[in-house]
Amino acid sequence: MSSSEGSSVKGVGFIGLGIMGEGMAGRLLTQSIAGTPASPLIIWNRTKSKCTDFKSKYTDYNIVIKDSAKEVIEESSISYCMLSTPEASKAVFEADDGVLAGVGEGKSIVDCATLAEADMLRMNEAVLKKGGRFLEAPVSGSKAPAANGSLIFLCAGSKDLFSEIEDNGLNVMGKASHFFSETVGFGTRAKLVVNSLMGTMVAAYGEALALAENTGLDPTKMIEVIGQGAIQSPVYALKGPKMIVKDHAPNFPLKHAHKDMKLASDMAKAANVEFSVMDKAEELFRGARSDEELNVADLDFSAVFEKVHKDSEGEFSKKRKRES
Repeated sequence: MSSSEGSSVKGVGFIGLGIMGEGMAGRLLTQSIAGTPASPLIIWNRTKSKCTDFKSKYTDYNIVIKDSAKEVIEESSISYCMLSTPEASKAVFEADDGVLAGVGEGKSIVDCATLAEADMLRMNEAVLKKGGRFLEAPVSGSKAPAANGSLIFLCAGSKDLFSEIEDNGLNVMGKASHFFSETVGFGTRAKLVVNSLMGTMVAAYGEALALAENTGLDPTKMIEVIGQGAIQSPVYALKGPKMIVKDHAPNFPLKHAHKDMKLASDMAKAANVEFSVMDKAEELFRGARSDEELNVADLDFSAVFEKVHKDSEGEFSKKRKRES
């Protein structure tokens, strides 16, 4: 029996304190969902220093650091998982001291990562077999929305679990929560549609800005023009000024953006959907990710702009490359 059983303490678990998880977990604290004497925030991360750094940042809250993901699940009624890659998620879920090892009757898992649909189905089945509940809840948004509580949750799975946390957890981490189906996989499908479109938008935007620069147009003025018309987008307004000055500090790493775009391309092939524009964008991101000279895989996905310039032979692009 875990120490939380038979007591009035009902912890909220959080596994994964990376770029996204840190902000999300912080919101659970500052908005009084967790971190109280009656409901501690129970955390674990593969790199333990992130847990200690997180706890030192929120000294006024009841935070408990555990030595394994298994212990987090055992000590929590509901646990959120936010791992960065499918490989990390699988390893943490299936480890001897991982997520599944802690699941039993009454345990609830909310997985917020972007994975392949097959990964979500596999985890859901395993959790249900052990008497737990599972909610697939990938998020649309990056570092800043995670920190300020404006993510969008795209959910499928346990309707009861969704109803319990929609206004008692998801609402403080996100500005909207959508429930697509009790069939796990629909949340992932929605997320891949969104992220493949977003990546394609940034790829096209990068090519448009590079064309403007190489034809003598002021890119700052063109960013202003684009922002005034029907094609304006918050993504363009946020990324454009940084792209032209080579500021690609990571909010959503390029390698993760490409991972999602590849998953979306695979999903389109399986669904027999014409996807050539999106596939070309995925190809551009793939090239940027694998380009060792550029070394942009860990930078923001806006760094695909550097690949556009590298592959261009215009005078502006040549000059920009020489100045790198």
